[in-house]
Amino acid sequence: MRIHRLAALAVVTLAFAAPALALDAIVEKKVFTLPSFTTMNGETIKYVRVGYETYGTLNAAKDNAILIPHFFSGSSHAAGKYAASDAAPGYWDAIIGPGKPIDTNKYFVLSSDTLVNLSTKDPNVITTGPATINPDTGKPYGMSFPIVTIRDFVNVQKALVDSMGITKLHAVIGASMGALQTFEWGAAYPDAVARIVPVIGGPELDAFAVGWLDLWAEPIRLDANWNKGDYYGKAEPIAGLTAALKVVTWHARYWQWAETALGRKWASPDKDPAKSWDNKYAAQTWLETAAAGRAKVSDANHFLYLVKANQLYSLGSKGNWEEGLKAIKAKVLLMPAKTDLIFFPDFSKRAAAKLKELGKTVDLVEIEGTLGHLDGLVAIPKVGDRLATFLSD
Repeated sequence: MRIHRLAALAVVTLAFAAPALALDAIVEKKVFTLPSFTTMNGETIKYVRVGYETYGTLNAAKDNAILIPHFFSGSSHAAGKYAASDAAPGYWDAIIGPGKPIDTNKYFVLSSDTLVNLSTKDPNVITTGPATINPDTGKPYGMSFPIVTIRDFVNVQKALVDSMGITKLHAVIGASMGALQTFEWGAAYPDAVARIVPVIGGPELDAFAVGWLDLWAEPIRLDANWNKGDYYGKAEPIAGLTAALKVVTWHARYWQWAETALGRKWASPDKDPAKSWDNKYAAQTWLETAAAGRAKVSDANHFLYLVKANQLYSLGSKGNWEEGLKAIKAKVLLMPAKTDLIFFPDFSKRAAAKLKELGKTVDLVEIEGTLGHLDGLVAIPKVGDRLATFLSD
């Protein structure tokens, strides 16, 4: 679910150290359009648009394509830069590029924005969701936008892949909410993908995570400016959205990171938190700054729609993840993060055990680190060799 340059899901974080090397080429944002799309709930959305990026070259046989679905607060910007002057490359630039684990000398890498993408105010994100103008009314959809699911995200991606003449993906690799989409690809389109790599995510959003996501969303619902989603053209629920992103950002981290990076330092050396309500710890001001920065490019309703899509997720049409695993034909490599507090490693281990019981080809490698859920984004180079080997097998 989801996580970031984030800050989150997630899932999911607002800022992280950029890799030292970037994809050589400047990345171009492209647009995929569907005149009409029918959701899993049977509702129709007209004129669906999602952004996407590609890295590397599709070969003549069209059998070297790898799809990268993104995390909760992420986008299709998985690698490279839009301009040489960009402060940082895409979130997985450390593993996508020439000679890297996802080697663009060998593979054609495709990454797309999801429906209801969080960062609607980012000019490099293209998505359709509640902030989009409803062609039937000329006004933003708001909460009248159809409820969408992880499967809907995948079905839009499938249409994009089909439009390129790709009949079978070499692999699907995604982190957090991207891992949910990766599992869904394996079960929904078992003959269309040869390998799946769910990173920091499992085949179901468990009850504990469902509750956590409700806590993520609560600050938005409590903001009077949210007005049940009717705020476009009015004062927006920025306070609630910022508070929600604070919860997500902190949830995606781990205590060891906080202890090392921030400790119990005061935000200002001369302002003792014990002396005034206005005096804070460094941890508080770091969190406020991170969340406020993310809120500037985000939309509160889109946040709520992403929460709902993640809460609804359980692999397979019957909503039973163990049954859903039976449909998977692809080879599977699970990559949980050892200190993850959103998708606990035990969930991946449980899925691996079930896949083995079902006679599937599965392996699991834990990502070491002290960044929690975020390790699935920034510490994944530690297991880059395992990923490269899996892709070449």
